[in-house]
Amino acid sequence: MKNITIPPAPDLAELFRVFGRIGILSFGGPAAQIALMHRELVEERPWLSEESFLNALSFCMMLPGPEAMQLATWAGWKQRGIMGGLIAGGLFVLPGAFMILALALLYAQLGDLPLIQSLFFGIKAAVVIIVLEALFKVSKKAFGGKSAVPASHSRVIAVLSFIGIFALQLPFPVIILAAGLWGAMIARSDETPTISSATPSLRNTALTFLIGTAIWAVPFAVVLFSPHTEFLTTSGLFFSKLAVVTFGGAYAVLAWMTQEVVTVQGWLTTPEMLDALGLAETTPGPLILVTEFVGTLAAWKEGGIGLALINTALTLWVTFVPCFIWIFAGAPWIDRLMAQPRLRAGLQAITAAVVGVIANLSIWFALHVFFVDVTTWQKGIFALPLPVLSSLNLTAFLLALLAAWLLIRRKWNLLYVLGLMALAGGLTQFF
Repeated sequence: MKNITIPPAPDLAELFRVFGRIGILSFGGPAAQIALMHRELVEERPWLSEESFLNALSFCMMLPGPEAMQLATWAGWKQRGIMGGLIAGGLFVLPGAFMILALALLYAQLGDLPLIQSLFFGIKAAVVIIVLEALFKVSKKAFGGKSAVPASHSRVIAVLSFIGIFALQLPFPVIILAAGLWGAMIARSDETPTISSATPSLRNTALTFLIGTAIWAVPFAVVLFSPHTEFLTTSGLFFSKLAVVTFGGAYAVLAWMTQEVVTVQGWLTTPEMLDALGLAETTPGPLILVTEFVGTLAAWKEGGIGLALINTALTLWVTFVPCFIWIFAGAPWIDRLMAQPRLRAGLQAITAAVVGVIANLSIWFALHVFFVDVTTWQKGIFALPLPVLSSLNLTAFLLALLAAWLLIRRKWNLLYVLGLMALAGGLTQFF
């Protein structure tokens, strides 16, 4: 019988070097980021097996938060425990976070300049196509292949979630909870799952979760001593709530976040939210870093650069610390959790609901990019956004068509397309 040699775990310096490179190169959204990690950790190094990588990916896709960042955290944890997870997950986020902070501070000072706005004009036209691409990919995942939820139910869930958020303005968490319960109730399983006999320690899991939650809450005790306690507490609680309902990626919660940030809190305007998403698309790391831009700009308006830096740190903390908690507490349970049919069905139903939510975001984004004026039609419990047709911005529409041709037809790299669209937007506005 041939002996199998298990390679030694990499030291922390090697872990830092590899995941630092992954963090710097993690452009292009979760699909590109996951492919990059697969090449680095499975193909080029004997750190992870194909099976363990795919199981962990499935687990991370069930969690709220950015799945690519959580997969990186799990990979680091697998090699060097909690310290390895902190290094891997932290390095996945920090390069993009520093870039977003610099861009947000620059935007806060220069965002009203015609040149800056003209550059964003082209980027926003491209982002319309990027969101539509995300809708297509998520719908394929939700409606295709073997699923614990029948395809007919998935389509109904998607349609109802779209109506709920587009026409009824139902809160995103309510839609996600309802979809998950629906999926769990109609779960189907064609075979009895096989579960490993090894059971992780419930005590260790509970202890990890409690300690992680206590660490997560530390900033709220600190902000009590700030002269801006009310603003920081409101901001921290809002982004904390966002962190635990971000199923299906950042696109799924952007419409709800915009509704809260623009309409309820009044922190940003609708054009500023559009610019925030455009900036987040141009930086490495998870797209949910758009919350950092929002937190930075909102705090700048409230109290200047000092408060902006404090709220940036708070926003990043409450957004990403939960990701570490999910992984460190849940990673030992991956095999058992993946074998539970009702849990799988509930999460697949949530994926179907996310299709409807992203469809809503696509329409909302397109309306505000292609039309200068958008009104609201109100009838009873229904409220629908309607464009003023005479305010159509034909230039924005043509730029979006150009972006679609480059991204979908020509398969150009996303960063090249965004750079070209920024240049095109600047030229069209100039002339």
